[in-house]
Amino acid sequence: MQTVKITVNGQVMTANFDENATSAALLAQMPMELPMLNLYSRELTYRFDSALPANEVHTSGYAVGDIAYWTPRHSFVIFYKQTGEVISDLQKIGHINNGDLTQFRSLGTVVVEFEKA
Repeated sequence: MQTVKITVNGQVMTANFDENATSAALLAQMPMELPMLNLYSRELTYRFDSALPANEVHTSGYAVGDIAYWTPRHSFVIFYKQTGEVISDLQKIGHINNGDLTQFRSLGTVVVEFEKA
């Protein structure tokens, strides 16, 4: 497990990234800044141009604070609000340990910084 520092609008959070191929591919790109779109009033998402490796894809629900990768659109996602939806083709990456995720509800597109802690 790798700890990652996430910064949004000057607020710092930490997350634990799981040990899998998707996490490894993302960690190899850090530090990175991504313009993340507020989507469906439940998640921040960034769509990569090409696919990341994902060999543990499942249909599953999610928890607030989960970080995941949705394979059909190459989407890197931070879930900040629970809607009860079950999502197919989802690769879990990690989970945010601390921080105020409710701030994301009022954001539009925002630059999110990721770096290994």
